[in-house]
Amino acid sequence: MKQVSRKLLDEIKHIDEPRTQRKPDHFLIDIVTIAILATLAGADNMTAVETYGKAKQAWLSTFLALPHGIPSHDTFSRVFNLIDPEQFNHFFNRLIAHITEQLNIKLIHIDGKTLRGSYDREHQIKALHSVSAWASEHQLVLAQQRVDGKSNEITAIPHLLELLSLEGTIITLDAMGTQRAIAEQIITGKGDYILALKGNHGNLCKGVDYFFKQALSTDWQGIDYSYYDHTEANHHRIELRQVWVVPLSAAPELANAHLWKGLNAIVMVRRKRTLWNKVEEEVSYYITSLGVDATEMAGHIRAHWSIENNCHWVLDVTFKEDRSRIRMGHGPENTGLLRRLCLGVLKRDSSKGSLAQKRYRAAMDDAFMMSVLAGALAV
Repeated sequence: MKQVSRKLLDEIKHIDEPRTQRKPDHFLIDIVTIAILATLAGADNMTAVETYGKAKQAWLSTFLALPHGIPSHDTFSRVFNLIDPEQFNHFFNRLIAHITEQLNIKLIHIDGKTLRGSYDREHQIKALHSVSAWASEHQLVLAQQRVDGKSNEITAIPHLLELLSLEGTIITLDAMGTQRAIAEQIITGKGDYILALKGNHGNLCKGVDYFFKQALSTDWQGIDYSYYDHTEANHHRIELRQVWVVPLSAAPELANAHLWKGLNAIVMVRRKRTLWNKVEEEVSYYITSLGVDATEMAGHIRAHWSIENNCHWVLDVTFKEDRSRIRMGHGPENTGLLRRLCLGVLKRDSSKGSLAQKRYRAAMDDAFMMSVLAGALAV
């Protein structure tokens, strides 16, 4: 317990005290520590954080000062509203670094999420939208970047990439992130990319669409390509996924292809779903700096959607993120990072049970709480 608390407290000390008008009754290090432990233990709002703190006050006092006991929920809310989100982001990144130093991060997916409960019509506060980097192999949020209210994901993604170590990784992005500058940033960082291609990419998308339709109509005669397919039956449906990967040299007439740094191949994915009452078919296109291996490409593209299923969905269902009514100041951004940190810590625990069960167990068993943190922080 001493080693875990020391490592955690040492990182929290780097966050500057945001309350400057008078000497506070409660130390910042105590407030942030209790919030982390409470969130791990199932607290989904600041009232629940206060309740956890009061229930665990005797135990918490063994490694926290708590000069005036447990702060009120208003104090927790006010402090998280005031903490500089850039500093809290650095704190998040330092803790995640303790986790990732044990891991070999290869596949990183980037996607955006809106915290719907942060919208406030009365005070004209827009809902917080952020982009996250998700390591699907390790079920871990690596970084988060707020999207400015007057901008969109295109401007936030380069800042997010700056927070990551790109060397040796494969970055997947949906069509919003398919920009030449982003592709160049990834290649310059010695990474690779798989970028979704849609109609908003004009002539390049039209050229890829035309090429693949022509190739299919001629049964790929004279074209070098790699192919993979997989059929899966579940949830009362049969799904066939087909993937074709073609080297850029086999499609030389693509508009502006030479402007995309590192571009090596184009990809078509066709998904055919047979339901009890209908058949659905969907075709998607991608550009990539990777080699021509359809089997690997199929796995990387499918893994991209784990950021929706295993990250965003879990945050909304298990951590009740969309129901959060935290709206003021920097509160939505900071508590969003808090939830993502706790998600990563819990995902690193190898014991049996769902995340909801582990949170409940962490609330009941202080030894289990410390073991979860110790495993994540490599103590």
